[in-house]
Amino acid sequence: MDYTCAPALAVTGTPRWRAPDGACDCHFHIFGPYDRYPLSAARPYTPPPATIPHYLTAARALGLTRFIIVQASVYGTDNAVTLDAVDGLGAANARAVVVVDDSVDDAALRTMHARGARGVRFNAVSGNGTPLEQLRALARRIAPLGWHIQIYAKGAGMVDLVPVLAELPVPIVLDHMGGAPAAEGPDGPVVRAVLRLLENGRTWIKLSGYRSSAAPWTDLAPVARRYIAEAAHRCVWGTDWPHTQIARPENMLDDAMLFDWLGDWAPDDATRLRILVENPSLLYFSP
Repeated sequence: MDYTCAPALAVTGTPRWRAPDGACDCHFHIFGPYDRYPLSAARPYTPPPATIPHYLTAARALGLTRFIIVQASVYGTDNAVTLDAVDGLGAANARAVVVVDDSVDDAALRTMHARGARGVRFNAVSGNGTPLEQLRALARRIAPLGWHIQIYAKGAGMVDLVPVLAELPVPIVLDHMGGAPAAEGPDGPVVRAVLRLLENGRTWIKLSGYRSSAAPWTDLAPVARRYIAEAAHRCVWGTDWPHTQIARPENMLDDAMLFDWLGDWAPDDATRLRILVENPSLLYFSP
């Protein structure tokens, strides 16, 4: 198999600060082993295996003890690897965000809920998932379960989606800085649209943001700090491990560096606790 992504680092560095007890990684993926969990033929990229033992080396280096596994586009609507990862990481401290389409029946949704699923992801960037046309219908079906819709969209696509998302009868979680291009700065059109949506009290944003920029990512901080300053009570954070955006091994990101970015964006302990512990507990682990 020819991989189009670099493997995650075998050894994660040591960050400058330690996560508070109960800290949650709200966005990462598990891939493989491929003899058990084969990739979708329609996948948009081909990552090397990224298994639970490998992931845990990074999580332990940062002090993360709660986990949200997000179904990646390379698996389409086959959620076996993601739901099994909840079991592998421990159902008391792990949850899943799955990908389904309107062919899924209510019994299957209830089974996924029992196995830790708490949201459905729509990926308008990588594809190989659920079309946006199914947003409203699926939102109505998952509402009784207390699930949320997670959206990965970028730029003008996110701005166009905001009015639609505002009308859905479920909480909304926005991937990767809400898809705001860091180059537009903290007052760009996407940031302004996202902040309006965050005001509704049922929208959350993931501060997993390097996809919004490029090395050396110096323009990320003003955007992240704007979100935190105006809506820290709606922010969560994720590693985005194993960093499938990175194609060459020499460019692979160290999760310790990403964690230190968060420490710089949110330099006080109370805000860090809110983003890493309190907000994830409300979003993923509340009854």
